[in-house]
Amino acid sequence: MKIALGSDHKGFELKEKIKVILKAWGYEVVDYGANSLESVDYPDYALKVARSVAGGDVDRGVAICWTGNGVTIAANKVDGVRATLAFNPEMAMLARAHNDSNVLTLSSKYLDVNQLEGILKAWLNTDFEGGRHARRLSKIPGSGISEK
Repeated sequence: MKIALGSDHKGFELKEKIKVILKAWGYEVVDYGANSLESVDYPDYALKVARSVAGGDVDRGVAICWTGNGVTIAANKVDGVRATLAFNPEMAMLARAHNDSNVLTLSSKYLDVNQLEGILKAWLNTDFEGGRHARRLSKIPGSGISEK
């Protein structure tokens, strides 16, 4: 599986940790930046991640900023992207099972880093349940899900 990563300057250090974890687990990683702690604008990186997911260049994406809210809002503006913020493994699991999340968003300020690996594992290893969840997602314009 190929995973896109992107963050603003406030998410840079967490992004670097995630990159190490994902590579150690055997995932291919595409890093869209930021590449330092120098101030940058979160939409630039969230949109790079989201567009790469929507375009099929990668399978999934992870975007990080200070609160996680900004990258979530920006990524969800891209048709076909279902970006979800997770603070614990259960949120990450439900984001996949019920929302077919293809972009995980994280907060570098509020995330307990002791939960990081659990969040990533839950989000990467949970399948979408479909059924009633597909029906619900199909009602959201731009979700990329059609009821079957």
